[in-house]
Amino acid sequence: MTSHSFDKPLPDPYPPRTIRILGAGRFGFIAAERLSRRHPEADFLVIDTRRDRLDEIERAFGLPVLEEDSIPYLRETAPDDDTWLIPAVPVHVAFRWLLDLLGGIGRARPIEVPRSTDAQLPNATRAPDGTLYTSFATFLCPDACNEPDDICTHTGKAREGNLFERIGRVEVPGMKVIVVRSWQLAPGVGGYPAGTVRDRLREAFEREGRYLVATSCRCHGVVNALEWSRRRMDEQREEAAP
Repeated sequence: MTSHSFDKPLPDPYPPRTIRILGAGRFGFIAAERLSRRHPEADFLVIDTRRDRLDEIERAFGLPVLEEDSIPYLRETAPDDDTWLIPAVPVHVAFRWLLDLLGGIGRARPIEVPRSTDAQLPNATRAPDGTLYTSFATFLCPDACNEPDDICTHTGKAREGNLFERIGRVEVPGMKVIVVRSWQLAPGVGGYPAGTVRDRLREAFEREGRYLVATSCRCHGVVNALEWSRRRMDEQREEAAP
C-alpha cells in the first residue's frame, strides 16, 4: 500500500513551525482539528472575517484567531517564507494574493480564462465568477483522503498522474502558466509554504503580460487568469490627455 504524501519529504520547513489557516468555516475547522493534533508544537493562527466561526475554533481547540480578511492579512503581514498557508476560504488565495500585489506596483485585473483551456484539463467546470475548476475525480472524494502516489483512495484504480503537472502543460497563445502546488499536511488538508508561493509567482513580477494562475494538488485544481502592466491607470490617462 502506498504511503501518505505527508509521510514523505515536503518542502522546507517540515515539520511546519508556523501555520496560518485562512478561513474558519467547515474546511478551516477540519484543518484546525487535524493540524493542531498532528503538529501541536506549531505556532498557529486562524484568520476569518466571521467572529462566530473563530469563537467556535477557539473553544474547540484553543488556537489563537484573528478577525480579518485573508488577502489583506497576507498583504499587510507578508508572512515569512517558512510560514505554511492553509487556504480554507472560497476564493483562489494564490491568485488573489498575486493580483493584490501586482496592483500595488502597476495595473492588474482579472480576465476570463480562455475557453481553449477547458479542453486541455479533466472535468473542467466554471463558476459564475469565471474561476475554472478541474479534477481527475467525477465523484465526491473521501473527506480524509491521504492522496497516495499510485492508487486512488476512492476507486482503488491507478491514478491518472499529477494534475499540477497537467495544468503546467496547458498551452494558450499569448499567456504564461504559473502553477502553485499544494501539499498535504494531514489527511484532506493541504497548503503550501509562503516562500514556495513567492517563488512560483516571481515570474509574473519580472514580466508584464497575461497569465494563467493555478493552484493544484495531485487530483484537484483551480485556475484563474489576469493581465497586468507596470503603468498605472492614472499614468495611462495622463499620456492620453491632450
